[in-house]
Amino acid sequence: MKSNIEIAQEAKALPIERVAAQIGIAEEELIPYGRYMAKVPLPVLRRYEGCPDGRLVLVTAITPTPAGEGKTVTTIGLVEALGKQGRRVMGAIREPSLGPTFGLKGGATGGGLAQVYPMWDIDLHFTGDIHAVGAAHNLLSAILENHIAKGNRLNIDPTRIFLRKAIDMNCRELRNIVVGLGGRKEGGIPHESGFIITVASEISAILALTTSMTDLKERLG
Repeated sequence: MKSNIEIAQEAKALPIERVAAQIGIAEEELIPYGRYMAKVPLPVLRRYEGCPDGRLVLVTAITPTPAGEGKTVTTIGLVEALGKQGRRVMGAIREPSLGPTFGLKGGATGGGLAQVYPMWDIDLHFTGDIHAVGAAHNLLSAILENHIAKGNRLNIDPTRIFLRKAIDMNCRELRNIVVGLGGRKEGGIPHESGFIITVASEISAILALTTSMTDLKERLG
């Protein structure tokens, strides 16, 4: 049996615009990221308003086998099988986090003949959304820290700040740290803090739940 990377490297992938055309999305409606990846803007959904709902199959709570066959492989396998039967089918899987990709868990693009392409781009940064979430999260944290250092008009207690920083990496040494060293002018107010993995941040949860740009702005305050 060939390795996952060997199977992916030998795959004859279709350009993303041809894949999109199979589900009725025109090339000009895509935001391309190279030849094989693209985003679909939210306004495209308006064309499907009033259409009958499809059937939803939720794949969850699967303990992977020693070979790594879990939720992602099962989901992709179901999509391939239903597509082989001539059904119009689409799979929705999460964006891989860079931390677990380099850890014991590995990437999140499936495996064997049930994987998404191109695994190397998807596992490593994809379209940059996780990095954008991390930057947004850390911007809010920086604004909060700056407010405290510049007079703290809201009288925020630094020992009761529950908003930590975010990083898309498994760094145990950053889970619990002390920030604000170097004096008020250079470092702010010393207090305990730490980093969480970006996909576990509040901003990431809000992004997953939001339904529009307006809704996103309201949820972020």
